[in-house]
Amino acid sequence: QVQLQESGPGLVKPSQTLSLTCTVSGGSITSNYYYWSWIRQPPGKGLEWIGYIAYSGATDYSPSLKSRTSMSRDTSKNQFTLQLTSVTPEVTAVYYCARSQRVPLHTLVVDAPLNPSEYDYWGQGTQVTVSS
Repeated sequence: QVQLQESGPGLVKPSQTLSLTCTVSGGSITSNYYYWSWIRQPPGKGLEWIGYIAYSGATDYSPSLKSRTSMSRDTSKNQFTLQLTSVTPEVTAVYYCARSQRVPLHTLVVDAPLNPSEYDYWGQGTQVTVSS
């Protein structure tokens, strides 16, 4: 059984960098052909895909967040991380890490809605609040 667990600070100040880690158990983040995504849900809004890191280490990010987003991984710990720079209060959301068994189709079409069923495993989510 694959399990994902998000961790990181619950409170971040504006202009700082948000760093979150997803620890995966029950499966390797380097196994073919899985994609490991970060997804967030702001209060009262829908799910928003942030980016993924693939089994190969390749990354892709949402065009709207690309300039402030980076993802990396530590294969020895079976973890992958998200960094979001220069945060604003609009970054406040519940952040999830999730796995898909192929490139999420919504990432291939501009403005396509995220389909949660494309992701077979999710973390429980972690609340991040940006406030001074």
